[in-house]
Amino acid sequence: MRLKHMKRFVFLFLCSVGTIHAQYTWGTQAFTYLNQLNNGKNAGVGGRLYALQDQEVALSLDQPALTDPNLAQQFHTSVGILPSGVHYGTLVSAFQTKWGVFAPFLRYMNYGTFIETTPEGLQNGTFTALDYNVGTSYAYAPNPYFRIGGQIQLLGSHLERYSAFGLSTHFSALLVHPNNQFVAALGLRNAGYIFKDYSSSANSSLPLDVYAALSYRLAHAPFRFHLVGHSLNRPNNIWLDPNAKETIDPLTGDTIPIYIPNIGERIANHLHFQLELVSKGAIQFRMGFDYNRRQQLQLNDFPGLAGFSFGTRLHVKRFDLDYAVQFYSKAGSIQSVGISSDLNRLKRKI
Repeated sequence: MRLKHMKRFVFLFLCSVGTIHAQYTWGTQAFTYLNQLNNGKNAGVGGRLYALQDQEVALSLDQPALTDPNLAQQFHTSVGILPSGVHYGTLVSAFQTKWGVFAPFLRYMNYGTFIETTPEGLQNGTFTALDYNVGTSYAYAPNPYFRIGGQIQLLGSHLERYSAFGLSTHFSALLVHPNNQFVAALGLRNAGYIFKDYSSSANSSLPLDVYAALSYRLAHAPFRFHLVGHSLNRPNNIWLDPNAKETIDPLTGDTIPIYIPNIGERIANHLHFQLELVSKGAIQFRMGFDYNRRQQLQLNDFPGLAGFSFGTRLHVKRFDLDYAVQFYSKAGSIQSVGISSDLNRLKRKI
């Protein structure tokens, strides 16, 4: 296998660790790309902005409860670039109907072209790998302070000669304080069914995730803080080596016990911290820290910025441009670029 393909494989494996390890079901999940972030704004905090009231159509991808009439005619597209040519793309818009506002979307993850070899290492051609999903979001607001949302999407995956198809849903609720300073969210992602697996013997499952989130915006400063609790359906979302054994320190002769995380460590591995600088000017900044991602993917001797994410937004008259970088490990980072606008803004004269 060529070096660049090996690098791509290593990075994909590490990203899979970052998503699959939370389920303690190694090798039994399909469509784990659903845990990859969808847009530049979310990528800037390295996670999903569940608890907020910003009227941006891109946010409806990860929080369907944010779908409302103010999103009509908006559109957003994002591209993410991973190491060795792996990339993803997203397109989402919203339109008004007599039943309410719908926000349809299309998304893909292209893993590129790989060299196929025989067991003896002889090249036997090439193959590709592609995941994609298409769906829509919808929300209902019985009053200005409470919203419930739903999302449904069809899933497809093609890995060499193997294919899988499924259906995924997302349900969420949003509670907004009257002054919009405090927002709380609760939801369930990736609940669904795989109606065609990769093989007749496979028994794959979707990467189910239960989450809760809070956000608070300071009254007299342009800062908004977010706290997200993820993988709440999996109390033990830390991967531990099942074959680990006690070892002996060669210098002292002491027995080194098997690592068992304490209650504080277990709680921290469910938390994601996010910060936004939401000034009224043309530039905004954001950052995030995922403790679980850092603990699971960092190299012990060279942890670097694993688990951190940074992003910025440039606002111009007709477009909002987002850029973000997510640091996973020494294997590489993910660069994301997004652009948002709406038809009304495009019709205006500069």
